[in-house]
Amino acid sequence: MNRPYPCYIASVRYLVKGRVRMGNESALLRAIDQDALGNGSIAGDEYLYDMEQARLNETGVAQWVETCFCDLPLAEERPYWEEYFELLSVKDAHSRRNCRHENGTEPWACCDCDCTKKLEEKLRTQGTPFLNMLRSQNSDF
Repeated sequence: MNRPYPCYIASVRYLVKGRVRMGNESALLRAIDQDALGNGSIAGDEYLYDMEQARLNETGVAQWVETCFCDLPLAEERPYWEEYFELLSVKDAHSRRNCRHENGTEPWACCDCDCTKKLEEKLRTQGTPFLNMLRSQNSDF
């Protein structure tokens, strides 16, 4: 697969943690509801999927698992996320030595890989759905 952007060195899944920037809650919800979150990014509708999967912990931090093909973690996605979030951490979601893309077994394996299935299942049991909280806080939107 040939990606039309300079982020093609590695494909990795990251556990991303971020807090919505003060005053950006309504703008984020509007971008989500209008399918505009990430417009212009090669990552397409991944942003919307990430927000559907994101969980909010007890300290108000949103967490989600994101697939990224950039050599520098979230090089493509970061500007889109930072418009709405203060990114607190971006960490490998699993060991790279087990990654089929990283070990050369299967290029672009992250597209259809379930290597982070256990982490995603664990996240679903923690905290509350991020979008539910965002909607309840912006019920007048």
